[in-house]
Amino acid sequence: MDKYSQSGLHQSWQIGDLPWQAFDADKISPDLLAIVKAAALVEYNAEDYATYLANIFSQDEGFCEDIRQWAVEEKQHGEALGAWAMRADTAFDFATASARYKAGYRINIDAKTSIRGSEAGELIARCIVETGTSSYYTVMGNATEEPVLKALCQRITADELRHYKLFFGHLQTYIAREKIGRLKRLAIGLGRVQESEDDELAFAYYAANAPLDAVYDRASYTSAYMARAYPLYRAGNIERVVAMVFRACGITLSTFWRKAITAVATLIMKIKLRRVQMHAAATI
Repeated sequence: MDKYSQSGLHQSWQIGDLPWQAFDADKISPDLLAIVKAAALVEYNAEDYATYLANIFSQDEGFCEDIRQWAVEEKQHGEALGAWAMRADTAFDFATASARYKAGYRINIDAKTSIRGSEAGELIARCIVETGTSSYYTVMGNATEEPVLKALCQRITADELRHYKLFFGHLQTYIAREKIGRLKRLAIGLGRVQESEDDELAFAYYAANAPLDAVYDRASYTSAYMARAYPLYRAGNIERVVAMVFRACGITLSTFWRKAITAVATLIMKIKLRRVQMHAAATI
């Protein structure tokens, strides 16, 4: 039994395990390729987040060990996505794009306390992130017929679901300690959902896809990214996201409320998609 088996973290696959011999360039969607490139940069940047989290949870060595292995797995996601993108587009240089991203988007890795106000708040936010990534790679995998990308998305989805369980498990310890009420937890969770429209993804899309002389504009590149990502989602995907978000906030939804909130979330996504599609068409 390896030392990560108790937490559920382990290096369960390697990039060489992917069915590279089945790669089919004829089954690559340009729009999907563009968001894969952006995703590769975000995943590869996990070491910064690991440093930030290790600072916050420095007194919890067991958790810090999990954080270090989590970063290894996340970075491998980025490397694998980058390798696929370079095969799909021989003009794409993953190392150059990664350096461009890191130069323009940085989190505060020197912080000693969570920007969420508490350790439990930080773990709620991490659960929300893992909810988003697990659903994202699910829909990406469903949207492609390219064999290597489909296999890669399946592996990343499984990893992200394990990561959700990891952070959720540690959250229970800190919730018992801090006794944060469900409404405050929900506010933190929904706040993190809203942050999906911040610079992280927009700048990654820019760094991966824009010409070197292009000027970054958050609204424009947010629109470009969302116009390609949002159409991948179906009602079932959104319903699962809703259930996982509320579970992280300590709320188990009845079937009625899960479906009602899913309907509202789906409507909001459709409205945003129409807006960003118009913006993307006009600016990118």
